[in-house]
Amino acid sequence: MTALLPALTAKARHTAHPPPGSCACGEGEGEGAADGTGTVLADRPDATVVRHGDIVAKAHAQETHPEDLAVRLTVAARLPDTLLPPLRTTPTALHGRLVTFWPHGAPVDRDDPDAAPWEAAAALLARLHGTDPASLPHPLPAMRGPAKAARAVARLRAAGPHPAAPPVLRAWRALPAWARDEAPAPTPPRLCHGDLHLGQLVRTPDGTWLLIDVDDLGAGDPAWDLARPAAWYACGLLAPEEWTRFLDTYRRAGGPAVPAGGADPWPALDVPARALTVQTAALAITKAVAAGRPLDEIEQALIDACDRMSRA
Repeated sequence: MTALLPALTAKARHTAHPPPGSCACGEGEGEGAADGTGTVLADRPDATVVRHGDIVAKAHAQETHPEDLAVRLTVAARLPDTLLPPLRTTPTALHGRLVTFWPHGAPVDRDDPDAAPWEAAAALLARLHGTDPASLPHPLPAMRGPAKAARAVARLRAAGPHPAAPPVLRAWRALPAWARDEAPAPTPPRLCHGDLHLGQLVRTPDGTWLLIDVDDLGAGDPAWDLARPAAWYACGLLAPEEWTRFLDTYRRAGGPAVPAGGADPWPALDVPARALTVQTAALAITKAVAAGRPLDEIEQALIDACDRMSRA
């Protein structure tokens, strides 16, 4: 990680300001010295992201499959009205990681909850889910939402005993196999984002909202993309009016994950929402254990929701 960060910053700077005669292709293991003008947007084992000017360079997780990532980049390039298109569709190798390059977009303002673009998120999801898979590169990789949930539970188990863990693990065991990444989803696969939350939206200079982060993009149950706001609403962490704005916009835009009109959406959303609740609760416990701190109020609300789910 120590060597990766300055090299990634140098790659971003080189892409933003290619020297004369350079193709700015960013190929190979070129080091370069970071000049300190880059901004680190994330530095985690699963993603290191650096911005230089209007260019963002992202080093993906070590286990990222190169062919799957290439397909996902191609999909993003083909859907520029829905997904932020990459600057190129071929990843670059750097310190054993695959690196991709993107135009910078303004993120959602976390300090202004009233400005949360729920309608934009819903409309983008509906458009994504309505994309004909036959028009995209094949075979599409699987949407990685269930795999991420399974990984979160595995991390919880590896963290050792914790008094809040039993209800989370009980709720996990009660889920069907497909939601635990042990079988294919029972619904016809659609193009899905796989990790939808408001941090996955950016606004371009012309004011257009687009989805970012293609790491989990693929074929799967589109209800998974609605599951996190649905889970927040069910746990009391998302206001009813915000959930209604999101769901109504998705329906008006023709989103296929839930029945149209006023039909009850929960038969379609229940399992994914439960899975996302378990995933978020498992990660909350793991992070609390690593930091040596007690669970906070929001984290405890997720544990309580898992307890209710496991007793139902």
